[in-house]
Amino acid sequence: MTAKVYPDLFDASQVDAAIARLHALTPEATPQWGRMVVSEMLAHVNVAYEMVYEQKHPRPNPIMRFVLKRIVKARVVGADPYPRNTPTAPAFRIKETRDFTVERDRLIAYLQRVQREGRSQFEGRESLSFGPLSATEWNGLFSKHLDHHLEQFGV
Repeated sequence: MTAKVYPDLFDASQVDAAIARLHALTPEATPQWGRMVVSEMLAHVNVAYEMVYEQKHPRPNPIMRFVLKRIVKARVVGADPYPRNTPTAPAFRIKETRDFTVERDRLIAYLQRVQREGRSQFEGRESLSFGPLSATEWNGLFSKHLDHHLEQFGV
C-alpha cells in the first residue's frame, strides 16, 4: 500500500472540507463495500471521539493494551490506508439503529472541538488503547478513519 496524506483536522479549512463531505452524505447513501448502513458508519466513526471525550468506553486490560500498542497502533495511526473490509474492533461495532442526522451532527461537533482545542492539546494525550500519542498520531487516527469511511460511502 502507498502512504496517503490525510487532512489535518487541526486546520479549520481542512475541517470545513471534511464537514462538506459529511454534508454530501444522505440517509440513503449505500456503501461501496462493507455491511454498515450510513447511520451506523457515522456512529462507528464517533466512537474514536467518544474514547477521548466521554467516559463510556472502558480501558482495555493491560495485556490487551500491550498487544494493541505493539501490533495494532502503527496500522491505526500510520499513513498507510486501511484495507477495505478490515475487521472492526468490538468497541467500534454498532449494534443498534442510529439516527443519521444525530450521528452526523455529533461527528461535526467532535471535528470542530478537536480543531478548536488544537494540536497542542493532543500532543502526548493519552489514548485508551495505545497510551500517549503525538498530535500527528491523533490526526492520523481521526483523519484516516474518517476518510476511509467517507470513501466507503462515495464522498
